[in-house]
Amino acid sequence: MNLRPTLDFLLYQWLDAESLNQRARFADHSRETFDAVFDTCERIAREKYAPFNRIVDTQEPHFDGEKVILPRATHEAQKAYAASGMLSAAQDYDMGGMQLPYTVEAAANAFFAMASVSIGSGMLTTGNANLLMVHGTEAQKTVFAKNEFSGRFSGTMCLSEPQAGSSLSDVTTRAVPDGTDFEADPLGPRYRLRGNKMWISAGEHELTENIIHLVLAKIPGPDGKLIPGTRGISLFIVPKKLVDSSGALTGVRNDVALAGLNHKLGWRGTTNTLLNFGEGKYPVNGEAGAVGYLVGKPHEGLRCMFHMMNEARIGVGTAATMLGLAGYYASLDYAKNRPQGRPIGPGGKDPAQPQIRIIEHADVKRMLLAQKSYCEGALALELYCARLVDEQHTAEPQVADDARLLLEVLTPIAKSWPSEWCLESNSLAIQVHGGYGYTRDFPVEQYWRDNRLNMIHEGTHGIQAMDLLGRKVLMEHGRGLALLAARVNATLQRATQVPELAAYAGALAQAWQQVGSATKAAWITGDSSDALANAVPYMQGFGHTVLAWIWLEVALAALKADATQSIASTLGILGATRYFYHYELPKIEAWFNVVEARDRTCADLPEEAF
Repeated sequence: MNLRPTLDFLLYQWLDAESLNQRARFADHSRETFDAVFDTCERIAREKYAPFNRIVDTQEPHFDGEKVILPRATHEAQKAYAASGMLSAAQDYDMGGMQLPYTVEAAANAFFAMASVSIGSGMLTTGNANLLMVHGTEAQKTVFAKNEFSGRFSGTMCLSEPQAGSSLSDVTTRAVPDGTDFEADPLGPRYRLRGNKMWISAGEHELTENIIHLVLAKIPGPDGKLIPGTRGISLFIVPKKLVDSSGALTGVRNDVALAGLNHKLGWRGTTNTLLNFGEGKYPVNGEAGAVGYLVGKPHEGLRCMFHMMNEARIGVGTAATMLGLAGYYASLDYAKNRPQGRPIGPGGKDPAQPQIRIIEHADVKRMLLAQKSYCEGALALELYCARLVDEQHTAEPQVADDARLLLEVLTPIAKSWPSEWCLESNSLAIQVHGGYGYTRDFPVEQYWRDNRLNMIHEGTHGIQAMDLLGRKVLMEHGRGLALLAARVNATLQRATQVPELAAYAGALAQAWQQVGSATKAAWITGDSSDALANAVPYMQGFGHTVLAWIWLEVALAALKADATQSIASTLGILGATRYFYHYELPKIEAWFNVVEARDRTCADLPEEAF
């Protein structure tokens, strides 16, 4: 299956991405330049990524005592990706960028995620550099970010610790000033860090000249003790190899040591590490302690890091989506070619009749439609969020601020919904293949294993749910939720006028009312433990409602599309919309019922009952 027609429709006929070149920042671009980027990325993904997806899964990274060994294919893929310019695609020209809209960048990166998410592209490196472009000093931008955008350096984010997991309040990595003149270093105030970080993707490898770690750590107070909670967290640049103020390597290894590799269910082509900072394995100037440079102000590290975390969450959602689509395309191809069984007629099955392909069976069509509705709907959601990023950065002030707040509300959904439902799509892809599905003769079992990590990546499902119900729908007195309601209502007004979609408009209106009543009921007591006990069912109901809205939007676009949109494609979009509204949207009632009742079954069951 070819991803390109779906992308072209969503970008050009639904989101009107071509109109972005009317804005000053994107004035040098046109649909031709956008398409040229897609052509290049599609070719690299096809030649350097897809053929090696199984190889990087079976030839896991290993440590030979001195360095981490990765397959040659990974080196070649990283080199080709860096040469494409995609690491700096959205950056200013003077940073080596192309000033592409983020909408186009996100769509282009989808090719790599579908070809081999395990090899990876540049999500963490780009996110790391983008953070420094917002919060770093001019020297930090030039020395670290610019070299990351060029592909010379790569980047990580180091948050979790073995004893703390996702609870950043319990971070114990500490940073102390490095000498009395620590503030005079041209790369920023210089500290020495000591601590351990866990689950660090791409934390050790030989793919680039240097690895730039962004590390959360606490600066002790005057009493020498760490400030409790997240208030004390600061953010530091900790390079694997020390550099001078021009970005040249000094030949000195920083005191960052690989403590071990985590061997994962999926994403096996990407190293995942436990790193020790400052244990003395690589003393700098004869002293233990990893050299780090403060980013921003002391104790504001979490605020800075959220810039990268939110970007990474949309990236994880896109990765989950593309893995789902890869499985869908594989199972669709299998269903079209696998003969099995016979048609059911008025008199039952006739064994004298020839076998039919399994795509002719209603239940196989059900599984394929479910996959299509999950994955193409998720792709539309991710591209919609990418379009909001462009609005936030280039639109008029009020429109930009509205886009910012809409993104706040939608980001937990953009991360969590694909990571749950595109994983379900991968499970259905295995089911379509039957017994062959769980063998390594077909790729769908790997797609499922790779995708299972995305419910945990960049904040678990439960964390996203608490963020949505506990913070995002309440922030700025609920203005973000009101903005989303206005967009949903605008879609309803249009769809009501279209006979083919009027019934869906009615169902969505009812669903949105349930979102409002569930949100109000969850918080009516003012007790967060009451509200958040069922944060995940709330997020599931909210997410399904958002996807129903997205599908109605896409269906409207399909019905007004010009002759470039094929009849078969329009039928597919309307079929997926119908499936979602008939089979999926009704599920929200069960989820919202426990939210509205503030059901405490899970919260109150005593430990001994398990």
